[in-house]
Amino acid sequence: MSRIGKLPVEITDGVECSVQDGNVITVKGKQGERSLTVDPTLDVAVEDGQVVVTRKSEAKNVKALHGLYRSLIQNLVTGVSEGFKKELEIIGVGYRASVNNNTLELSVGYSHPFYFVPPPEVKIDVDTKSSKNPRVIISGIDKDLVGQVAAKIRSIRPPEPYKGKGVRYLNEQVRKKAGKSAGK
Repeated sequence: MSRIGKLPVEITDGVECSVQDGNVITVKGKQGERSLTVDPTLDVAVEDGQVVVTRKSEAKNVKALHGLYRSLIQNLVTGVSEGFKKELEIIGVGYRASVNNNTLELSVGYSHPFYFVPPPEVKIDVDTKSSKNPRVIISGIDKDLVGQVAAKIRSIRPPEPYKGKGVRYLNEQVRKKAGKSAGK
């Protein structure tokens, strides 16, 4: 049996889960509401404050889906109760970030600023006071979408290997290369 799939998903306080026809699970919490259509080769049941995912066959692809859908349901429960957050750090002289009308403006060493409009489910804030480097804080209830937005913003100016300038995840380790040797 799948090691991840066999674990039940604990429903935290303030979260309601229900399963409708067609294997659709709906999760409601203080952050919002999300639903997920589960593969028909799996059964989903809500019992005793837990969501249990079971599989109908022992085929290899069904075993893989078992763990996948259990993790997706766990992400739904966590998202509507606590939410997800990613932080990006902008490192470089003159590199700036600001948010105006829910649009992120990045000045990261190009001749023009970049404007990034996030999807409506994602909230973006900029923290310039906690450290010398500005931080972009991305938050939302959908883990996939928060990670995708963070990756998209990071791809505007990924950290370069010589000085480490660019946009990176908070606490990301960037391996630095040695520069040119001076003479022979």
